[in-house]
Amino acid sequence: MADRQDVSHIVPLNIVAEEAIERLLDAAFGPDRHGRTAYLIRQGMPWVPELSFGMMDEHGELVGSLQSWPVALTHADGTQTPLIMVGPVAVSPALQRTGHGRALMDAVVNAARAHHSEPLMMIGDPEYYGRFWGFSAAATGGWTCPGPYEARRLLALSADGAAIGGVGMLGPRITAPV
Repeated sequence: MADRQDVSHIVPLNIVAEEAIERLLDAAFGPDRHGRTAYLIRQGMPWVPELSFGMMDEHGELVGSLQSWPVALTHADGTQTPLIMVGPVAVSPALQRTGHGRALMDAVVNAARAHHSEPLMMIGDPEYYGRFWGFSAAATGGWTCPGPYEARRLLALSADGAAIGGVGMLGPRITAPV
C-alpha cells in the first residue's frame, strides 16, 4: 500500500473545473452511474461547497473528489428533516486503495463537525465507514429510498451529537441550506 496522500493536496471542490470532476466520476464509477439510487436521492440539488473536496496530484490534476449534497428525510406529513448526503467518494482507478478516499472522508467529517452541519448520511460499507468515522445504520431503519438499496448500507452520522432517526423517504430538499 502506498503512503497516504498528504492532506495539503486537498482543495475546495468549487475551485475545480466541472469537466474534471465528471471525468473522474466516469473513470471511477462508469458513465452509467447516473441511474444509481444515490443520484435519485439528491436529484436536482447543488452540492454543498463547504463540505465538498478535491484532491490534486503534484501536477495539479484532479485524482480524487468527494461531494456532499443537501437532502432530506420526508415524513408522511410532508415535513422534512434536513440531512447532508456524503458521496460519491471518487478516486482515480490507478490510485484506489492508497488512502486518498480516506483523506477526503476525514476532510468532510472534520468540516461537518466544525460547521455543526446537519447529520451526514450515505450509502456505503458499514464496516469501513463505521470503523473510521462512526457511520452506522442504527438510526436509519425507518428510512426508505427512491431506488434499490440494502438497508444495512444506509448509514448516518451526527456531526454535532444530536439524535438521528425518524421515518420517511430520502430525497431532495424542498429548500437548500443557507
